[in-house]
Amino acid sequence: MEYHFDHENLDVYKLALEVARGCAGLRIPPGRSQLRDQLQRAADSVVLNIAEGRARGGDAGRNHYRIASGSAAEACAALDLVGSPEAAVEQPKLRRVGAMLRGLAR
Repeated sequence: MEYHFDHENLDVYKLALEVARGCAGLRIPPGRSQLRDQLQRAADSVVLNIAEGRARGGDAGRNHYRIASGSAAEACAALDLVGSPEAAVEQPKLRRVGAMLRGLAR
């Protein structure tokens, strides 16, 4: 029997992972390498905090979901700065992740 962590079954985790992978493949305007780094760290933070929040549960878990929600907002803002059509594809997904996290953080 193969063990799976609880977070691996969450729709919010799966969607956040899809977004993080999508952000990793985005073309960033020349001279904006710091933006690429910030975007990727924020998108990765969403995924990692969902996993840790689910593992911890309770108030500690809710705090991780709030942190993940803040990182989702940060990644969405970074995508605003990128301003490309391919970046705009990830934004609705991030907004959905943010809404789902808001529910988990209650």
